[in-house]
Amino acid sequence: MCTTCGCGDGHEDHPQGHAPNPLAPWSAPAPLAHGTRLISLEVDVLEKNDRYAAANRAAFASHAVQAINLMSSPGSGKTSLLVRTIEAIRGTRPVAVIEGDQETARDAERIRATGAPATQINTGKGCHLDAEAVGRAVATLAPAAGGVLFIENVGNLVCPAAFDLGEAAKVVVLSVTEGEDKPLKYPEMFRVASLLLLNKADLLPYVDFDVDFALQCARRVNPGLTAILTSAKSGAGIDEWLDWIERGRPPRIAAVR
Repeated sequence: MCTTCGCGDGHEDHPQGHAPNPLAPWSAPAPLAHGTRLISLEVDVLEKNDRYAAANRAAFASHAVQAINLMSSPGSGKTSLLVRTIEAIRGTRPVAVIEGDQETARDAERIRATGAPATQINTGKGCHLDAEAVGRAVATLAPAAGGVLFIENVGNLVCPAAFDLGEAAKVVVLSVTEGEDKPLKYPEMFRVASLLLLNKADLLPYVDFDVDFALQCARRVNPGLTAILTSAKSGAGIDEWLDWIERGRPPRIAAVR
């Protein structure tokens, strides 16, 4: 699973996922040598990531770049929604995209076909983007001042929620082809989001999906969560989504460093 937290260590040798505890459950810890003390140290495993995120956030602010982190499970339609979004706003604001996937550059190629610059981050065994990788990608991509930077995270409803990338907002995409109770099963993802896009709305006549119940589940974990019903295919909700983006636009700055 996640190579950052190390939970992938030992998977090949131990099918259960982790090496067995060398101490049997009934074994007592070895006694301390005379005159020594046992000190418990707790370190925030995300501390390094948060430092990079703070640097990213400062860089975005200095250039008035609006960074939006798009998160979802695989197949929710994030890339198709991005293509539709770019086509709608590229004449009014600069747009750039960072694509996160374990392998291939297919999504970045789809974005570049719209005319928007895009860079691909392949995480290999990693199941999320981190702030350091995003910072390196931004240095290469060099998004235009005053523009929008979309960060399409790796498809995963768990790990991406924990990693600050320096973005202005986290947006979670839930398609109507998924279960309405996803917000209750993966609460942290919906708790940290500023916006929920209920996507693939054009399929509602053909799937058994209760929109009201999905929203109830989402607002049980995040009572103030805003939601928009969207469809990249039909265009439903796109104007409302664009208005939400515009409302979050950072203020103009007198000079860009």
